[in-house]
Amino acid sequence: MTRTTAVRAVLAVLVLLASLFVALTQSPRLGLDLQGGTRMVLEARDTAAAKADAGTTDRAIEVLRQRIDALGVAEPVLARSGENRIVVELPDVQDPRRAAEVLGRTAQLTFHPVEEPPEEGTAGRRVLPDEQGRPVALGATALSGAGVEDAEARFDSQQGTGWHVALDFRGDAARDWAGLTGQAACHPAGDDRRRVAIVLDDKVISSPQVDPSVGCRSGIASGATRITGAFDAAEARELSLLIKGGALPVPVEIVDQRIVGPTLGAAAISASARAAAVGVSLTALFVTFVYRLFGALAAVALAAYGVISYAALVALGVTLTLPGLAGFVLAIGMAVDANVLVLERAREEYPKRSRRSRRSLRGTMSTASRKAWSAVADANATTLLAAGLLFLLGSGPVKGFGVTLAIGVAVSMFSALVVARALTDTAARFPFVDRFRTVSGVGGPGRVRTFLTRRAPRPMRTPRRWLVLSAVLVAVAVTGILLRGLNLGVEFTGGRLVEYATARTVDADTARSAVAKAGFPHAEVTIADGRDVSVRGAGIDDDGAAAIGDALAGQGGGTTAKVRDELIGPSMGEELRRNAMIALGIAVVAQLLYLTARFRWTFAAGCVVALVHDVAVVVGAFAWLGRPVDGVFLAALLTVVGYSVNDSVVVFDRVRELWRREPRGALPALADAAVLQTVPRTVNTGAGALFILAALAVLGDGALADFAIALLVGVCVGTYSSALTAVPVALLLEAGRPAPTGAGRPRTGAARRGERDSGAVV
Repeated sequence: MTRTTAVRAVLAVLVLLASLFVALTQSPRLGLDLQGGTRMVLEARDTAAAKADAGTTDRAIEVLRQRIDALGVAEPVLARSGENRIVVELPDVQDPRRAAEVLGRTAQLTFHPVEEPPEEGTAGRRVLPDEQGRPVALGATALSGAGVEDAEARFDSQQGTGWHVALDFRGDAARDWAGLTGQAACHPAGDDRRRVAIVLDDKVISSPQVDPSVGCRSGIASGATRITGAFDAAEARELSLLIKGGALPVPVEIVDQRIVGPTLGAAAISASARAAAVGVSLTALFVTFVYRLFGALAAVALAAYGVISYAALVALGVTLTLPGLAGFVLAIGMAVDANVLVLERAREEYPKRSRRSRRSLRGTMSTASRKAWSAVADANATTLLAAGLLFLLGSGPVKGFGVTLAIGVAVSMFSALVVARALTDTAARFPFVDRFRTVSGVGGPGRVRTFLTRRAPRPMRTPRRWLVLSAVLVAVAVTGILLRGLNLGVEFTGGRLVEYATARTVDADTARSAVAKAGFPHAEVTIADGRDVSVRGAGIDDDGAAAIGDALAGQGGGTTAKVRDELIGPSMGEELRRNAMIALGIAVVAQLLYLTARFRWTFAAGCVVALVHDVAVVVGAFAWLGRPVDGVFLAALLTVVGYSVNDSVVVFDRVRELWRREPRGALPALADAAVLQTVPRTVNTGAGALFILAALAVLGDGALADFAIALLVGVCVGTYSSALTAVPVALLLEAGRPAPTGAGRPRTGAARRGERDSGAVV
């Protein structure tokens, strides 16, 4: 065993042992749909400055959403109920009382000049105690918290201030801050009037002296300052999130708070577990059947991927919801991609083995891994870029999806490049495996490659015909959207919330079955205390509400009374939807720039056109099928985006390699060769994902089945578009353009040796 292989093996064992320890000793954070959590109803109150109507309540929802994100709660649900009520669902909240306190505070932040110390009996002046209990006379408000651009808790050990909150002001607020501090700086050091009072909710939280270095009238012109006040870490972080989240436009009061059961019952969870077991088993069997011994080792690496990914999710405290678990199961199937890339590359390299070169199987696998690295790196880099932007710019479910996606990509690379590589390198050293080609699974070209070699098709001879077919698919999809419309889920449209009290205890699965029989299979059902059944869904009219009550009574609930009936606004507010679209748009632009830098702008444009094509077809398919477009569909659509770019990058990486090798070759011919060489990888990777998706679609129910159907369509159309949409677009854009810069430059002997070793020139 070489030193490099030994290092990989030791690293793989250490990471696996650590992951097993985490998985066995720590429990995951489960979402509201799997475990339950806290549900609160907040009521907005009128003030002299603002009326608690639908507009101000919607703005309050967005402020609350930012506060909840800062608290670390993943995938919360917030929806307006009526004109002035807000329904908040917080999955797996450990301290509901603290959450209620943070959400309910109005966080009215103001900055005041400090006047002369008040004399006893002075009237008509606003006097508040400071952080030490001393009276502080406040001047007129000079600046409100609305001018704060950012607030961050920091620790400073050098200056001895400890934990504090750093503030940055924007625009005119920075100028006002300079004026306020400049006015205070005109008084001598030690004078109370040199202080600036920072007031939060009628409490002076800090009244620091303006530093002696600040000149009179000039003030702190940078627009940056800090709030100090002997904070500990928790107090500083809570204050920063309150300030950064902004002030509520109207105060809110919690009128109801309760612990609710999971929105999905044991049957749905069992179905997802069965689908995971069946899908992963079928994928492992398929990979083993295609690649024999090395396929079996890849299946072992996939199992390691599952353990490490789960441990990472648990260790980082990521909240697991059912869509997240379904995406996690799907990622196990897609993680086979890097292994398939290496094994298919080895099938290409193995026939080059000759008695003269005496290239060993281990040498072949090493060369294949190096040649596949470029495609693996670019595909995963674009996905990580999208995941990071979705996390930074998104919120709620979009942010949670970005975390899960980033973890899955990072662990899949470790699984393929460390775990699988250590296993195959070790197996390749055995003489029996090296001597008999059929044992390893990479000694022959494979059925798909053999078929393509015999037929030698030229799909890129007339690329326009594929673009015509793609245009027809998009036209059919758009027609479905225009004619049938989108069946928007309750997250987008709002709906009705009806709560029933049953005479006898009803379990969650029985309640869901009753609601489905009443004609609302997609409604959200939660149970509190066994006898309070809440049903939320779209299209529930008075007759529907009565039918649900009768069904609950007939399913063992006994006498059933309707105790609450309210209209609920969309939980995905306008700002959340807008931020999700902005995050997705920026992610696409960032990927376009990355691919332009790594490839050519024409290749990047082909990837983006294929991506738009895939998204349009998936949305159109759901319009024609009448399936609900909800938060689960949004997660599936984001997965399709990542899959589409990943697939296209692999094809273009091969085009680039062949073009660099033959800079004078005809690009359509090189594109034909690249497409045909990557088809086996595309087919085998897609088949691995389809096994799991089919299991989810057949064994799953409700949202799980919708998730699987969306991805089934996305994987199929993405497999098509990566070669037959992205490449034709690039060919048409490349017509008449020169070959890549430097492609024909003579290479040194070392460079030529590097090309023979790695198969790519960068």
